[in-house]
Amino acid sequence: MIALLALLATCYQLYLQRVHNEKSLRPLGQIDFLDKQRTLRVRLCNNGIGPLIIEKITFLKDEKKYSVISDCLDLNPRSYMHLRTSESTRTVIYPASSLIIFEKTFEVDESEENIDDVRTQLSSLSVVVIGRDIYNNKITIKRDFGWFSEIKS
Repeated sequence: MIALLALLATCYQLYLQRVHNEKSLRPLGQIDFLDKQRTLRVRLCNNGIGPLIIEKITFLKDEKKYSVISDCLDLNPRSYMHLRTSESTRTVIYPASSLIIFEKTFEVDESEENIDDVRTQLSSLSVVVIGRDIYNNKITIKRDFGWFSEIKS
């Protein structure tokens, strides 16, 4: 009887350990914006302890879905850094790391109107990131880019 109770207690302890590991190794995804020193940036950060496995990134503009940010902007895709993902490749963001979704650094001779134009284009977008953790728990991160329109005022 004592051996059976010890076995049950051990099994319960294993279950509790698994639940604890699953909660403590959870990634915490966050989308950050930067508008500083003639640089505009959108970055996906993992502030959790576990890795964040990105499965899909979708951009929304005027209620239409796009898989690449270059389809949403009226800019030369070679003039800025952007992320290209596909469903066949998975991107992993390790803890305390980040992934740049969009970044454009303006030259000194470019006018403030050009920067404002890019801010306006970005402010009409939203992003939805679908991923998972190492225990296959689904994670969805959404953020509206309206922050860029607030900076101008």
